[in-house]
Formats: sequence, C-alpha cells, structure tokens
Amino acid sequence: MIINDLAQYLHSIAPNHFQEDYDNAGLITGRLDQEITGVLVSLDCIEAIVDEAIELKCNVIVAHHPIVFRGLKRFNGSNYVERTIIKAIKNDIAIFAIHTNLDNVYVSGVNTTIAEKLGLQNVQILAPKKDILYQEYPVGAGVMGHLDAPLSTIDFLHFLKSRMELEVIKHTAICKSQISSVAICGGSGGFLLPYAKKAGADIFITSDYKYHEYFDADGDLIIADIGHFESEKYTIDLLFSLIINKFSTFATHYTKLVTNPIKYFQ
Repeated sequence: MIINDLAQYLHSIAPNHFQEDYDNAGLITGRLDQEITGVLVSLDCIEAIVDEAIELKCNVIVAHHPIVFRGLKRFNGSNYVERTIIKAIKNDIAIFAIHTNLDNVYVSGVNTTIAEKLGLQNVQILAPKKDILYQEYPVGAGVMGHLDAPLSTIDFLHFLKSRMELEVIKHTAICKSQISSVAICGGSGGFLLPYAKKAGADIFITSDYKYHEYFDADGDLIIADIGHFESEKYTIDLLFSLIINKFSTFATHYTKLVTNPIKYFQ
C-alpha cells in the first residue's frame, strides 16, 4: 500500500476541501507514492512523536493537528516546528494531518465522536455550512444533542468529568438547574457560542476560552471549558479504528505519548 491509498480513504471520510481556509490539512511531508511500512496515529505531531514513529518503524504519522499552520522561512531547528519537520524529512517519515475537515463532517467526525462518548441522542450539526451535504448529512462546525433524561447540573458535570477523563472543568455560573440539551465543539469553539444559544443548549462544551469571553454566556447557558487536548483526545481512537479496520497490509499503532503541553498542579 502507498500513502495515496491511505490519503484517499481518509479523504473519503473527511474530504480535504471541507477544511477551513486557515487550516493546513493533508500531506505535510512525504510523497503520495511512498510505500507504507507502518502508521502511527496521534493528536499532535511533535518531535517526540517522530521519535516514537522511528522506534516503531512507522514511516507515516497520521495526526489530527497539522504541525505547520503558516509558511516556514527557515529550517535551522530554532523552534519545535522546524525541528519536527527536519527530523521527519531526515528519517523519510510522512506527516498527514486531518484537521478541520474531520471536525466538519457528521459521520465519523470529531464532534459526533464526543457526542457518542456522552451518549447524546438526536445529534445534529450545530452550525451547518449552507447548502453543503456529505453522505446525506450537513457539513459544519460543532454538534448539538440531548441526553436520554435530564440530569441535575452538578450530576452532569460529574458525568462529563468521568466520561471525558478530565482533571478539571472550567465553567461559568450554574444558571441551569438541570442539563438536557448539550452543544459541543472539540478544540477552540468559542465562535460557536451564538449558535449554541440559538439552538437552546443548556451547556456548551468546548475549550480555549479567554477570561472576558466567559462573560458572553450572559446567563443564557453554561460554558464548560474542558481543555483542548481533553476535548479532542478521542480523535486518536477514531482515526486508529478507521485505519485498522480498513487496512491489514501494514501495522497501525496508537501513540503511547500524551502530547498535551498543559499540566495541572493539584
């Protein structure tokens, strides 16, 4: 099998043209005609992940987050991005990113995966892109779903912490006595707050909120910031399952490294 076979399959799940304009999904290093010896799946692609791929004899890394977002002017190893790219190229390792295109699809998407983790029902795209359907579902950012039965807000926060394996939840004032409708956006989803409000969500689960942005909840719903890595770490499970169930001619590995750069002092 060659990388093009893998790329075409992953793009059949999340077409590359569904990525946002600022994104850099797709093949970042390597060649599409390169034969695959093994695949390592991760959330981020940093130097330690490349080292892990070398140790596992994998020449392809499939990551959710692109290591390169903007153009690089120099390759002298002055920062972690340059060092990662240099190490990957030196060791003939391809880096493939599947980012906002995977966020924006419904079937096997990042946000529907979180919704499944929380057992939500009647899940729909929160902010669909106008007149775009894929596999008979809208394409767009975030999702909205409902619990089988309402939970008290405190019980739901305990449930959320347990199901998503969280160390901490940052949230706004508890303005709802119970939770029934849940809006979700893995990663940085603050831009979807108006959509969550309009949809009637009791709580909006996302990450990367800044201090003053929490005021925007304005008593209409609860914002629950669970952390960027924490909100998207199950994307590794998603990608690993998709690849291992499709291809048997090469080994697929799930990274053993936690790439979250944020640590918690308890």
